[in-house]
Amino acid sequence: MARWQDVDWREHQRWTRIDGRAVNYVEMGDGPPILFVHGLSGQWQNWLCNLPDFARDHRVVAVDLPGFGRSEMPREKISISGYGEFVDAFMDDVGMDAATLVGNSMGGFIGAECALSHPHRVERLVLVSAAGISIEHRRNEPLLKLMYMGESVAQWATARIVGRSEEMAARPRGRKAIMWFVTPHPERLSPELVIEQASGAGKPGFLPALDALTDYPIRDRLDDVQCPTLIVWGRKDMLVPVKDAKVFHELIADSRLIVYEDVGHVAMLEVPERFNADVRAFLGEQPDDADRRARLAARRGDEREPAAG
Repeated sequence: MARWQDVDWREHQRWTRIDGRAVNYVEMGDGPPILFVHGLSGQWQNWLCNLPDFARDHRVVAVDLPGFGRSEMPREKISISGYGEFVDAFMDDVGMDAATLVGNSMGGFIGAECALSHPHRVERLVLVSAAGISIEHRRNEPLLKLMYMGESVAQWATARIVGRSEEMAARPRGRKAIMWFVTPHPERLSPELVIEQASGAGKPGFLPALDALTDYPIRDRLDDVQCPTLIVWGRKDMLVPVKDAKVFHELIADSRLIVYEDVGHVAMLEVPERFNADVRAFLGEQPDDADRRARLAARRGDEREPAAG
């Protein structure tokens, strides 16, 4: 049995209100804080394989963004900048002055936005197959247009999948039908984990958030990200191409890049032990190590060898 299945998650569920709207989140552990932010069509359960591990020596919080999971839709139109403001208000509400922010897909996009608009909140940033690069050029693609036009059909279809998730997840072929677009090996995920992931589908924030993803360029601002950043990607990511990882790495001076072979869009679920170990190693790095100083010096155009110490 996976560690997350040993946890009584009801003990860790919390509710608060941000801008008058109910927000669902989970919290466990004590120590340096880590905030986990899910992606499009996700929810806090996207981090089931990671929260118990980090809670051993960290305060971990995973939130349902407004319009997703069990959180209510926001008052204002969904936008990436609005989600950045939400994270700032949420952190203030839960007494988290600053934290490591770990974001997957849209959550990574939001994390980068927070590092830019509220840099005092983000001590370290972990981008897991983060959106924000290729998506800015995809507004007029036929697939996105189809999604805009077929809102009612999409909601109906996802509701049917969620309603049959237990039946489908019990079979390898059913897990493939549910998860084929996020991982090259859906059959390797347990039925229980797939059921938890499928339950995030069909929420009212999906299409407004998809629209927001295509309407907020961030590429030209990434060189202003000042916090240490870990970029984690799957070579077989079908949703956000691995070339985007290289763009994030090139533009964020204080960054390092890890690419996993034979992994897709949700590395934290596909290879959780390796992911957790790599994030832990990143959190344990000293911010002034020689490699980082050298890279920052190169970005400043300073060709002199950085001073020791």
